[in-house]
Amino acid sequence: MTTIKGTPGYIAPEWRTSIITEKLDAYSFGIVQLEILCGRKIFDRYQLEESWYLLPVFQECWEQQGTLLDMVDRHSEDMQVRNTEVVDMMNVAAWCLQTNFKRRPSLSSVVKILKGGMNVESNLDYNFTDPRIQEPAVGDEKDLTRLSSFLLSGPR
Repeated sequence: MTTIKGTPGYIAPEWRTSIITEKLDAYSFGIVQLEILCGRKIFDRYQLEESWYLLPVFQECWEQQGTLLDMVDRHSEDMQVRNTEVVDMMNVAAWCLQTNFKRRPSLSSVVKILKGGMNVESNLDYNFTDPRIQEPAVGDEKDLTRLSSFLLSGPR
């Protein structure tokens, strides 16, 4: 039996419904990637209260086209100089953060993107903050891959 383990904020939304997929790690990767690009933690009480949580801020910047550069780490000169590449990496993070796990890439796909052998899927959903709207429909068993806890925690 596999039980929920992990740090709040880094755990994929499907854990609440006890759905375990190989795409859990992609969600966590997206969170960490976003933290690096923005130079802040997923939850940061040193921000203004409306900005404590990074995902709603990220979602709002997506909705207000053109403000993603405001999220780039101001303390990193390299991030500021390479802001176009940083926004491209934010696209990768957005793909990894899809609430519906079926729309999320596998980590092997993320590696292909980072190596330049694959493009980020277009037509992404940028609603990262209300998983009830994006609750994955689990109808057919064929949509899920049964994975043991050994396979989930072992090397891939």
